[in-house]
Amino acid sequence: MTENTTAARAERVTHALVRDVTLPGAAGTLALITLDNGLDHTKPNTLGPQGMAEITAALERVRERAAAGEIAAVAVTGKPYFLAAGADLLGVAQVTDREQALELGLSGHRAYSILGDLSATTGVPTFAFVNGLALGGGLEIALNCDYRTVASDAAALGLPETGLGLVPGWGGAYLVPRLVGVEKAMEVILARPAQQKPYKPAEALEIGLVDALLEASDFLEQSIVWAAKVVTGEVQVPRRELDPAPVWDAVVAGTRRLLDATVHGSRPAPYRALDLIAAARTATREEAFAAEDEALADLIMSDEMRASVYAFGLVSGGKKPAGAPDSKLARPVTRVGIVGAGLMAAQIALLFAQRLQVPVVMRDLDQERVDKGLGFVREQVEKLVARGRMSAGTAARIVGSVHGTTEIGDLASCDFVIEAVTEVMGLKKKVFAELEGIISPETILATNTSALSITEMAADLEHPERVVGIHFFNPVAQMPLVEVIHAEKTADEALATAFAVTKKLRKTAVLVKDRPGFVVNRLLVLVMGKVVEAIENGTPVEVADEALYPLGFPMPTFELFDLVGPAVGLHVLTSLREDLGDRFPRSAGLEKIVAEGTRVVLDAPARGLHKPVDPAIQEAFGPARAGRPGVLDGPGVLDSVLTALTVEVGHMLEEGVVAGPPQIDLCMILGAGWGFHTGGITPYLDRTGYSEKVLGRRLLPDGVANVPS
Repeated sequence: MTENTTAARAERVTHALVRDVTLPGAAGTLALITLDNGLDHTKPNTLGPQGMAEITAALERVRERAAAGEIAAVAVTGKPYFLAAGADLLGVAQVTDREQALELGLSGHRAYSILGDLSATTGVPTFAFVNGLALGGGLEIALNCDYRTVASDAAALGLPETGLGLVPGWGGAYLVPRLVGVEKAMEVILARPAQQKPYKPAEALEIGLVDALLEASDFLEQSIVWAAKVVTGEVQVPRRELDPAPVWDAVVAGTRRLLDATVHGSRPAPYRALDLIAAARTATREEAFAAEDEALADLIMSDEMRASVYAFGLVSGGKKPAGAPDSKLARPVTRVGIVGAGLMAAQIALLFAQRLQVPVVMRDLDQERVDKGLGFVREQVEKLVARGRMSAGTAARIVGSVHGTTEIGDLASCDFVIEAVTEVMGLKKKVFAELEGIISPETILATNTSALSITEMAADLEHPERVVGIHFFNPVAQMPLVEVIHAEKTADEALATAFAVTKKLRKTAVLVKDRPGFVVNRLLVLVMGKVVEAIENGTPVEVADEALYPLGFPMPTFELFDLVGPAVGLHVLTSLREDLGDRFPRSAGLEKIVAEGTRVVLDAPARGLHKPVDPAIQEAFGPARAGRPGVLDGPGVLDSVLTALTVEVGHMLEEGVVAGPPQIDLCMILGAGWGFHTGGITPYLDRTGYSEKVLGRRLLPDGVANVPS
């Protein structure tokens, strides 16, 4: 179940259009059902109550014809580029009671069971011709068929439900483990949704989700020929044996342990899906489908699911940034300069060369640093080629388009220059002053600063209006967010250019006012600061590190510290304290850790598990005093963090850092890994009562990201 929009609308009905096709080789007549909502390729087929009723009616008519011997096969396909993107999540989120929620599951099973039963009851096989994207309920219509072909250019196949607070509710939890085995089913239903990584057609074929991969150019014709061969017996499609009970039970138990070690019970959907898979081996189809209906109804009426839909809508709508100026004001970018050749600068250079396909020049103070930056670009490209993710020709173009220099004058011909040097205000001001002396009046100056004032950075320039913040997150290639920062004198042309560049880089941009830490670092570093503060006051490091498990963060606090670098975290924490006051605590222990270069985490105990905090760092903070008066336990640390976050969000909204709470949520989801099941930070603060307790008001209207009270 997928697709969502943020504005209320009537159902976008997907129709079921039936036509007869003569199968080659005298194999008989195929009833071909095409799902089509009558709209262009930007609006995928989705499945709501009216559409599902049409599909059911069409399938009932086809069943009558099959029983009468009029047809030899039935197939389902979709309009160009789409089979179906699943259930319309907006409609799901508008369900007001459990009875309606239960009916959603029942309606899908009523329709899809016709496909699943047809061969047994009439001898007529069913086929799915997966001609394009098939997600959630869109893939489940294919899973309920006897056989499946897929087009080589199909965008994605998958069951993303558990990442959206749901379970595969139209047969997936029962059918997938039978089709691909219980171990791969855990990947399909649990792991891939958590990674937001659907399957490519070749991957789906490899694990057995589909039976044949056919070229896109004449996919329908080839699928019809293939189906005819199945009908006549010329093609046989073997099916795997059901995994034995000991294997099934062991995989379920191992997955449950993994969930406990990573999800920590922070959201219900993965556990409900696992329960369905666990029972699927011995359950009848009817029992399994009834269990799916019950689980789906419970989850639809949960706050986590409503928050997930809200988050999904934010991410989908992020392609149209709030407050962005007219795109026509953007200046052309034909050559990019980057001041600095360190890790962050080299990552940015690679991204620009890959996505903008323009020459990129990295400048640093000495040739050794320049060579190291160029080496990084070359190594990353070679890795992509080795993994089959990039052609040798594309790799050669990218490497050839990134150049290095020690001369600032070599950036004179660039029309977009980003500084990515050390986070020292004086150094950044010096860089901009040097650049202004050589670049053209039309060149845009950008900074990748993570916390420093861009207004101050540009204050001494003759043309401060050309300076804009464009804050990438590490690792640049994977992190989808870019904060575009509007300094006091930033012109609309500079902003528009930054947004245009970000769009071409395939990143999501959020417009942010030039305030300390912007959005993500301001809140994320506050979280780290409050955790460290608790340790300074006697909370054991292990207790503090695990205290935020209920939030469902992608990693514990100290693993995040390790990822961003304790020195970077300390720098930003210190900077924010200087700008915003003692809401951002000082930590002598963290200062000691950074000064001594102490590693803060141990190795992960197994692949896929988190890196635990190293208990030895307790020494840097002083002895733990668990149970003493004033020393916080785990829930106390969590309360301290959530209270501080609520206060800070209130300040940010008062300061106009972003247009509103949704932009804060979008930043935290894409830039900090705040889980979809939370909806971002503001729905979580509303749902847990912190907004009203601390600020005296909700941050979002009731019902926007929760079940209406």
